[in-house]
Formats: sequence, structure tokens, C-alpha cells
Amino acid sequence: MTDPATTDGPDDYVRTSIGSATPDTITVAGLDLPSEVMGRLSLTELAYLLLVGREPTNGERRLLDAVLVSLADHGLTPSALSARLTFTGAPEAPQAAVAAGLLGAGSVFLGPAGDTAEFLADALAGRTGAALSDDQLREIARDAVAARVAQGERVPGLGHPVHRDTDPRTPRLYALADEEGVLGPHLRLLRFVADAVGEGRPRPLPINGAGAAGAVLVDLGIPPTSARGFVLIARTAGLVAQLAEEARHPIGRKVWLELEERAQPLDD
Repeated sequence: MTDPATTDGPDDYVRTSIGSATPDTITVAGLDLPSEVMGRLSLTELAYLLLVGREPTNGERRLLDAVLVSLADHGLTPSALSARLTFTGAPEAPQAAVAAGLLGAGSVFLGPAGDTAEFLADALAGRTGAALSDDQLREIARDAVAARVAQGERVPGLGHPVHRDTDPRTPRLYALADEEGVLGPHLRLLRFVADAVGEGRPRPLPINGAGAAGAVLVDLGIPPTSARGFVLIARTAGLVAQLAEEARHPIGRKVWLELEERAQPLDD
């Protein structure tokens, strides 16, 4: 191993701007953790600072909080069941149960936030979003949807297995964004994407809460490829609550035994 004291310059070091520690100090995002962060910044604000490089405005923080709250839990979804069943088998390792639940953040549950963020960001790449008119966004939406369909891929951010008509989280996120003056081009574009997908359908697909959340995040400057990771912060809180309830009122073993009893062999 090379002694850092003998290297030629700072470029030879492994570097990070996220955080560091010495025997007497802890620094996060260039700030002294005890005196400049603790008691001043919320977890939401700190996460934004670490990802974007600046603290959010009050309006941005309110939207970020709303996004995280909207995605913390959605009932006994596959991710919640994965966590609770893992906890049933390994109650001494709650970190494994939380990890099992987070691994279920995919294209159907929770993951659409990140998928939608990347889809919308790609559609608006190279354009000045704030200056785009509704007519321009409508055309962009139609082109993006057509390209997605031509590739045989699903348009993310639309439809929900439970909320068939309206995801109750979606209008609230739009209202808050408008109220705080941060209704950006990606969230605006998503409405036209829903319209484009709904053309010719007897029943349009609603914008789901995860999709709207992804649009909010990219509008607020979260890197599109980091959006899915950001929302995992929210789901972690929900999964920890699921495990606390599992410890108090176990259902994992009941679910397992019920499925075991009902399971039938597949015909060859």
C-alpha cells in the first residue's frame, strides 16, 4: 500500500465530497456535522444537499417531504410482505428484512418513480423546459410515447393496480407544486404523456403517485438516475414500521402456512 504522505499530489488520493471524519471532527457535505447540520437540517434537506449540492428552498423542501411521505408505505405490497416474511425467518437480522423489502422496488411498485424520472428527462434532454409551451410539451409527449411503444416498452408512471381511476397522491403533488411555484416542465410533461397514452383508449390510465413523484424529483434537480434511490429513503421508513408491527402482531408465519396449505403441484 502506498503511503499517502509520499504521493505526488491530491489527484493521487481517493476523494469524496460526501463526508469524512477525524478523531475530533465529522464533516458532511463540507459542513461540520454537530454544529452546522444537526438540529438545523432535516433528513430530507440533508439528502437533497448531498445529491444536488445545495440546500433546498422552503418550497422545494415541502415538495420533497410530500414525495417521501407519499411513498413511505402502501399497505401489504410485495415489498412489505418480503420484509415481513424475511423477518419471520431471521428476526435477529432486521437489516436483512429491510433489504429484502427494498429489493422489491421495481417496475411495478415504487420503481416507477425512477423510471418516470429518466423517461421524462430523456424526452426533455437538450431543451429549455421552463420556456416550453403546452403545445410544445404535447408534441414532445406524443413523440416520446410513440418511440416507447415502437420499442415495445411500457410508458412508466401511468396506471396502478389498486387506484384504477385516480391515484389520490397525484393531484395533491400537482397542487403542492403549483402552490409553491415549483411546477416544473417534467411534471407538466407527464400530464401530456398521460393524454398521449390515453388517445384511443376507452379508459385512460391515471398518473400514479410514484410517477408524479419521479417528475417532481427531477424538476427539483435530483439526478434522474438517483430518483429511485431517493425514494428508497421513504420506503425504508415504511419497512421499519412493518417490521415493528410484525414483531408485535406477527402475520408472516400465518401467510406462509396459508400458502403452504393451499399450494398444489404443477401439472407436467
